[in-house]
Amino acid sequence: MEQKTLATQMRQHFGSRESRRLRRSGKIPAVIYGPSAPKGLIIDAHEFNTKFITISESTIISLQIDGDSHDVLIRDYQEDTISGEITHVDFYEIERGKTLRTNMGLHLVGTAIGVREGGIQESFVHELEVECLPKDLPEYIEVEITALEIGHSIHVRDIQAPAGVEILNSPDQVVCAIAHKRAEIEEVPEEVEAEAVEGEEAEEEAAEEQVEE
Repeated sequence: MEQKTLATQMRQHFGSRESRRLRRSGKIPAVIYGPSAPKGLIIDAHEFNTKFITISESTIISLQIDGDSHDVLIRDYQEDTISGEITHVDFYEIERGKTLRTNMGLHLVGTAIGVREGGIQESFVHELEVECLPKDLPEYIEVEITALEIGHSIHVRDIQAPAGVEILNSPDQVVCAIAHKRAEIEEVPEEVEAEAVEGEEAEEEAAEEQVEE
């Protein structure tokens, strides 16, 4: 799988005022935790946003700290609700040779037969919780749905996990389904519609006659 590199530096000063100062200067406060004690870090906002247009928990990142390399996953992040800018990142350090547990994306591939026949595709799961060794961690899992017909569904138990990867979601969890097209409103027969119109006109005429009287 693809591995990205990100340069960082140790953070010496803390507090909300210092965090705001870092963000104004184009930096992002961050923290790394895992086997060792948590450490405060500073990353360059431009570099991070350029390399991580889409943030995934299954991308192993080689984090460069004071000349040392640390393999990490992005465990969590915060963003500004108005601007969408990343304001804080949590990295989790992994150990080679030891299993890890994380979430990974699920990609549905193809156009289902049921959709081509007028059905509606409903997706319920967009990521899976998995456990594996770091070397076996794929960026995402693909699920072929081309043969899926109306009224049929795919469950977690139907997914073929890559070698060395264990899916931890419930086997009975529905990933996607092709539902029947919603019932259309039946058209009113022309003769019934005509009778209704005539009835309304007759009532209006009767009402007018009463007024005139």
